[in-house]
Amino acid sequence: VRKRKRKPNMKKFTLYVGLNDKDSKKQEISTEDALTFTHYMLMNHCDGATISTAKGIYKHENGVIVTENTIKIELLFIDDETAKRIVEKLKNHFNQESVAVQIEDVESYLW
Repeated sequence: VRKRKRKPNMKKFTLYVGLNDKDSKKQEISTEDALTFTHYMLMNHCDGATISTAKGIYKHENGVIVTENTIKIELLFIDDETAKRIVEKLKNHFNQESVAVQIEDVESYLW
């Protein structure tokens, strides 16, 4: 019996990008424009992504709690450095204090 060689686990990055500006605490860029920017930016940094919208709750460093429109981005088949570059571009473009990044070990294949 021939054993199937198991591929090493890979990482799945899920990014949560709030759309409220860190200074004004309000959404300065429309959700539609934010999705368009995110779509084209990701096309230049990875081979694919899943992008969806959500509602997020965030507590700023100054203690102010806000509810905000959020972009959720799921990424496979990229390395840590690429994920970090993407996060930095998103933080700068949307003027964010931070982007929440969830990292999971997964097995993923393109069949």
